[in-house]
Amino acid sequence: MSEVPDGVEMGSVSRKVRPSATMMITRDGSNGVEVLLGRRAETMPAFPGYWAFPGGGLSRVDKLAVEELTQLDGPNAAAIAAIMREVVEELGFACSDGKIVAVDDAARNLVVADKANWLPQVKLRNIPCDIRGIRHISSRTTPPFGPVLFENTFLHIHGGSSQDVPQPSIVGQTEFVEFTWQSAEQLLAKWKTHEMKIAPPVVTLLMQLKRTLAQFDGDMELSAEEMEKQQIGRRSILFAHGVEVVPVKTATLPPADHTNSYLIGDPEGDFVLVDPAARMREGMEALAIAVERHNGNLLAIVFTHPHSDHLGDFDLLREAFDVPIWGSQQTSSHIPCQRILHDGETLQLGNQKWKVLQTPGHHPGHICLLGDAGLVAGDMVAGIGTILIPPGEGDMDQYLQQLQRLIDLEPHLIFPSHGPVIPLPEKKLKYYLDHRSARHQRVLDAVAVGNSKLAQISRVAYQDSPDAHPLLAQDQTLSHLLSHQRSGKVVEENYNWKII
Repeated sequence: MSEVPDGVEMGSVSRKVRPSATMMITRDGSNGVEVLLGRRAETMPAFPGYWAFPGGGLSRVDKLAVEELTQLDGPNAAAIAAIMREVVEELGFACSDGKIVAVDDAARNLVVADKANWLPQVKLRNIPCDIRGIRHISSRTTPPFGPVLFENTFLHIHGGSSQDVPQPSIVGQTEFVEFTWQSAEQLLAKWKTHEMKIAPPVVTLLMQLKRTLAQFDGDMELSAEEMEKQQIGRRSILFAHGVEVVPVKTATLPPADHTNSYLIGDPEGDFVLVDPAARMREGMEALAIAVERHNGNLLAIVFTHPHSDHLGDFDLLREAFDVPIWGSQQTSSHIPCQRILHDGETLQLGNQKWKVLQTPGHHPGHICLLGDAGLVAGDMVAGIGTILIPPGEGDMDQYLQQLQRLIDLEPHLIFPSHGPVIPLPEKKLKYYLDHRSARHQRVLDAVAVGNSKLAQISRVAYQDSPDAHPLLAQDQTLSHLLSHQRSGKVVEENYNWKII
């Protein structure tokens, strides 16, 4: 167990699934069907800077609307109410007679100010709420690596001709900073070249839309009927083009109780499987299904480092995949590796190139992989919380140096071993560097003012994190002390620490 959310005690994180609703809105453009996507503000907690559909969580307002509005009926009534409210807030849109219409500014401003105003405005007929033309095209639960799980109902409405569909408005709302109407093919092309960051469920729905439109000669109504009929759930989680994640249940600290295994490389050519951490048949089957679904050729299994929450059951791995194992020299001293990976070498994976980076600190043999899509980061950073530096084999100074190195490399995205994709790499890496550097100094300051015992030093150094698990805090304090000892700043005698 090598990761922990900073300041979060073991077992203290709720995993309750929350309902939410999202809507794909389409229109007929001059060159075929176009989809509306909005770019989320970088201040948003989920998928900042990503392009996504409008939507949000279900509220008490939506449940009350189901009770009071007769047109809201059926199993998805609350989700439809939620999306009707959300598109008013986020776009200035409403649905009427199967079409998209603009909402009066005064009514919309009331809803933006307080979502509870939506229902009274609907009752006063200042905001339309007509569910005709809305289809339920998919239901998906967010992957288990996130801090909050959502059961998301994906809906669709086709607004008709581009001449009839109003332009969305960003005035007043804070979730989206801009909008675009483009075809599914155009959006996917920009996603493949990393020009646009598009949320994973949106990517797979755009792929399905592209297929169904081709099947029905561009007829959106027939395509929507087919998508409603198929009800395709989550099959693959595409963090970026050439980066598919398969979360595997492992013995790590909650909420990071899964390890992300990755399929990295050309979706139509050679690829590698990174950190297949499955020790149970269920996890191994999920990995096998993902590899089998891939259109390319599995070249090897790559391990970022040999910690137990990254290593799968080798008997099961050999049974499922007859490929060699690649890793660093230090990793090869723990597990058999048929190829040693060195800092700076390039892995040619079909039409993609991934550079090997040796990044010691968390483990002396830790490696990352850097490509145009971003950084497969292993345990350098996590999508939730911070990374533990083990006192015995870790090195805090090296870890801080490698964080700065990664900042200088400016990765497009970060794909961590624990938690969701990191969409703003520079912000996250700088936070890590500042956070760890400040803790490093606080540990030194605690010794300088006369604290000599590990427990005392830890209490002083972690005063700003009162909820941190005391044993984990002491563990990390020791890592800081050992680094200060190696740099000649402190010395330990008979379990007492003092400044040199």
